[in-house]
Amino acid sequence: MAAKFEVPQGWVLQAYQYALDPTGPQTSMLESHAGGARFAYNTMLRAVKANLGQREAEKSYGIASADLTPSMSWSFQSLRNGFNRLKHQVAVREDGTPWWEENSKEAYANACKNLAAALKNWDESRRGTRKGQRVGFPSFKSKRSARKFAFTTGTIRAEANRHHVTLPKLGTMRVHESTRKLARRLEAGTARILKATVRFERGHWLVSFTCVVARAAQRPAHVKRLAPVVGVDLGVKDLVVAATPDGREVLRVQARKEFKRASRKLRALQRKAARQAGPWDAVTESRREPSNAWLRTQQVIAKQQVRVANQRRDRLHKLTTLLAQSFDVIGTETLAVKNMMASGGARKKGLNRSIADAGLGEFSRQLDYKTTWYRSKRVQADRWYPSSKTCSGCGSVKAKLALSERVYVCDNAECGLVIDRDLNAAINLARLARAEQSACFDSGGADRKSTAPAALVAVKPESSNGSASPKSEAA
Repeated sequence: MAAKFEVPQGWVLQAYQYALDPTGPQTSMLESHAGGARFAYNTMLRAVKANLGQREAEKSYGIASADLTPSMSWSFQSLRNGFNRLKHQVAVREDGTPWWEENSKEAYANACKNLAAALKNWDESRRGTRKGQRVGFPSFKSKRSARKFAFTTGTIRAEANRHHVTLPKLGTMRVHESTRKLARRLEAGTARILKATVRFERGHWLVSFTCVVARAAQRPAHVKRLAPVVGVDLGVKDLVVAATPDGREVLRVQARKEFKRASRKLRALQRKAARQAGPWDAVTESRREPSNAWLRTQQVIAKQQVRVANQRRDRLHKLTTLLAQSFDVIGTETLAVKNMMASGGARKKGLNRSIADAGLGEFSRQLDYKTTWYRSKRVQADRWYPSSKTCSGCGSVKAKLALSERVYVCDNAECGLVIDRDLNAAINLARLARAEQSACFDSGGADRKSTAPAALVAVKPESSNGSASPKSEAA
């Protein structure tokens, strides 16, 4: 296998997403590519399951391991070659004419790559070599699954008029937003397109360009530093409470709760849709063709969901950018958001909804890469670090602290500190970050300002004109 290309120092991976405005024929081609990708995924998954089933049946008959049917390789290249052999028999119409030629080969290839990754994750999970929760065996994709496909080779570019993009086989399509930010970087040679992913999401076709971008890892000149070291406590009422090690609160941002604000209108729309003829007939317990009124209501619901998602994304991007640019060292918690919402049932469904509405996981993801962009550093506390239970005055740790207690009262009679719970946690996180940073410098570590951004992923770049190179796909 050929060695994979590493992102050069000073370059980072960055995605640019645009909403497509396809014509009628282009919409049909998008649907065809998504269906073709799903078909390739299911075809090869069916072949893998048949191979595994055959070997299990032979084992049950007492056949020796050496005499079993050879196991099927799950590598990307093997699955891709397997589909290329099968497509002449399976990807044909009833009259015998092939339909696979109508779509780009990249749609099928990337579907096989996704299946290879899913099988690899399952195999490593069952062997115990993969961290995290147990991964199940891949399942077949239905027509109601996410419609998406990707390109890594061919003509992929943003047009010079700033309002069109070109994709293989699909041609030139109009986009709703201006592509000037990406186009300027491509023209200047500071960005290269590696991959284009097309998906249908909440009523719109979207295209995401994965690029390697040359970014100067520094704070913008117009942004002033608020403090050298800060601790950030996350919550569902106050999304962010930031404080310095000496106990000074420098930032407090309330959670906007975008979904909660839109829930009243969404409930009304859902009740309206329930009164209309949807795709399921409860009387006959069978599927049916939904009415046009139901489809129109679903479009309105999708628009509301898109609005909520866009508001949350905009809020998180602005907040994480502010933190990464304004502070040198940022101490944060390590939150297992999925585990926080995993138990409790109906008695804490309101809390679970608020946690999801706050977007804590996305906040952490964005802060990770933005601290690299702006030459700041994020210090994450251990998952079990008692930032909320520890007194910032004397250092004593409470045995229990209920979530409903919003004011921290120290149990130590000699201290008796009374302070806002979130502010107390932020101070403790700031002191932890300062201590770890000092330990790093004392141990002879290099100055963080002299280190270049690390490569984020191993991929191959594309040609300098902004279109993907035929060799950009890893062997």
